[in-house]
Amino acid sequence: MKNLSILGSTGSIGGNTLQIAERFPDNFTVTVLAAHSNLARLAEQVQRFQPQLAVVCDRQRADELRKMLPKSSRPEIRWSTDGYLAAASHDSVDTVVTAVVGAAGLLPTLAAIDAGKDIALANKETLVMAGELVMRRARQQKVTILPVDSEHSAIFQCLAGNRRQDLQRVLLTASGGPFLQKPVESFADITPEDALRHPNWQMGPKITVDSATLMNKGLEVIEAGWLFDVPLDRIEVVVHPQSIVHSMVAFCDGSVIAQLGIPDMKGAIAYALSYPKRLGLQQPLPDFDGGSALTFEQPDLEKFPCLALAMKAAARGGTLPAVLNAANEVAVGAFLAHRLRFTEIAAVIGAVMQRHQTVDSPDLEQILEADRWARQQASAMDGQTIADSGMKIDEKLA
Repeated sequence: MKNLSILGSTGSIGGNTLQIAERFPDNFTVTVLAAHSNLARLAEQVQRFQPQLAVVCDRQRADELRKMLPKSSRPEIRWSTDGYLAAASHDSVDTVVTAVVGAAGLLPTLAAIDAGKDIALANKETLVMAGELVMRRARQQKVTILPVDSEHSAIFQCLAGNRRQDLQRVLLTASGGPFLQKPVESFADITPEDALRHPNWQMGPKITVDSATLMNKGLEVIEAGWLFDVPLDRIEVVVHPQSIVHSMVAFCDGSVIAQLGIPDMKGAIAYALSYPKRLGLQQPLPDFDGGSALTFEQPDLEKFPCLALAMKAAARGGTLPAVLNAANEVAVGAFLAHRLRFTEIAAVIGAVMQRHQTVDSPDLEQILEADRWARQQASAMDGQTIADSGMKIDEKLA
């Protein structure tokens, strides 16, 4: 029996995790639930799973949640950063599922590691921002970090039972998002509603836009490098529109091992929670009888400059990946609020990266300062700044 703390319980990953916990009650107990501001859904989850602790983003929402819950099912309720840190380090918890979105996942993940909790990691930004620091601390605390992203779960499964020195290349698959076949000339007219219609996956709005720009794949490249201790030049992005092959690993003898499955996150979540066992999810198999072809192609970095920017940040290292991530979060938020065009997301990120003085081998305070600085820079950009930066940014970063 594992006691779970689910950070981000009202999101897509959190909801799927709770479905698995409810389906396998002999395997999992939900001890802690933490969300941001979806009080209606969190209140329903609290009454269903009876956790010991529930956490929300601020005191006002904590008071509202308290009023929504009958005394008979009311757990301890906390809020803000201190609440999330408590959720990540709760005494009764064995495994922390970090399913919050963005940079907000870093400090709770570190708190969980320091408390000796195993991590089911769905928050890729933690390793994008502070991969060296996080992985070093996990080794020191003898904490296991298991990937929840479908691509990294696939890589983990493909590497199982093989010698690491025989690894030649990691092949990280990408769906290509909703605009793979759309002419780049029409990208300026893409609306948030267009970007949120992903052809294969059901995800939250931020990660769905990241998939549309291919930034998500760039972040996953950085995450894979830290998770599996693989140099950047051995990680290759391959566009696979059908999302059946979740990723592949190539070995020195020319063998390639792939992990396949339908595009559903439950498989990856369940494997991270139950490893090394597998749960009887009874998921449907891919349609091998339907005659559908599995196709692969190289990503177009000119059409999807966010991926190129992520690769540059990964190659430079230091605080630059944290700056990339922070600027992207701000730019995507502005796009979703109809304040930026789709094509301006990359321009904002590139302009912020260009201005940054990268710090090598940063400590936590330097990483957090780079994150704060990048958010401030991205938020202050107006249309003229974006127009002036243009795509010359890519040349200046080369």
